[in-house]
Amino acid sequence: MIVTTAQNVIAKYVTLQRKMMELLTVEQSATDKLKELIAEEDNPNLKLRIFVQGGGCSGFQYGFTFDEDTADDDYSIDAGDGVGILIDHMSAEYLKGATIKFTKDLMSQSFAIVNPNATATCGCGSSFNA
Repeated sequence: MIVTTAQNVIAKYVTLQRKMMELLTVEQSATDKLKELIAEEDNPNLKLRIFVQGGGCSGFQYGFTFDEDTADDDYSIDAGDGVGILIDHMSAEYLKGATIKFTKDLMSQSFAIVNPNATATCGCGSSFNA
């Protein structure tokens, strides 16, 4: 009985980990920049929280903040190199299958989300419709 329960717990954990990996792909460029920013804050407990909220030209917009606390309904993603990402349950519905990357050129640098669920985006790329 105890062995079966432990096996069930392990199976549920593995399933949850697979779902989290399907939720968001984190490119190495984003992981590297996050690692740098967390080091600058001198707090290894920080994780990047990505969220979706109403607003922007197209209806929804992405938000980014650092957070030390994981809520009960958060998905916690290991981006590698000690970098963690948190996504709340509601935002996860809009971010499923998305990719986060860090882009840098002569004019700007920013985190960008490539979201297959977005049916339209605004010109600046910070808001979307799903």
